[in-house]
Amino acid sequence: MTTTSTSTSTSTSTSTEATPAPEALIAAERARIDALDARLIALVRDRMEISETIQQTRIESGGRRVHLSREMQILDHYSAALGAPGRELARTLLRLCRGH
Repeated sequence: MTTTSTSTSTSTSTSTEATPAPEALIAAERARIDALDARLIALVRDRMEISETIQQTRIESGGRRVHLSREMQILDHYSAALGAPGRELARTLLRLCRGH
């Protein structure tokens, strides 16, 4: 019986994986934020259109343009999810969506 022995050498590398320079990382992350902001703006515009449809339908059926109890639900929802700044964000969204 013949036995074949293979030897493998293990080497430890002193070089680390290339990490991007801080400027490159910041630029990449800012690009991600810019893309998210564009999506958020598009979503807010969609929300404004939907809100306008709801308000118009409510007015045409004899109701009021603004439904205050619904707005309170939205404020509470954002506040529960994001804290006090979330409530402020919801207030801003509601102002944007109330129309003229």
